[in-house]
Amino acid sequence: MAFTETFHCDVCGKEKSEESADWWLAWAERFSPLPDGDTLPQLRVVPWNLLLSHDAQARHLCGARCAQTLMDRWMTSGGESIELKGPDGN
Repeated sequence: MAFTETFHCDVCGKEKSEESADWWLAWAERFSPLPDGDTLPQLRVVPWNLLLSHDAQARHLCGARCAQTLMDRWMTSGGESIELKGPDGN
């Protein structure tokens, strides 16, 4: 029995198709650039990878515009979270 996997952009809701070429994945995490130093927020954006797309923390992005929207929301939060809701609450 075959199954179909469907992904949607976490910013705009667009469905990913087989032909979609400009999809990205993003994670917010903390890292320490110095040993024993304070951790800093980091936003990672990588090209689409089917295996990585299953990570529960990964955000699916349909292109540059949604990646920029996500980055703006992350920066507005002070790098503490990736808020997926827009300014109108949706």
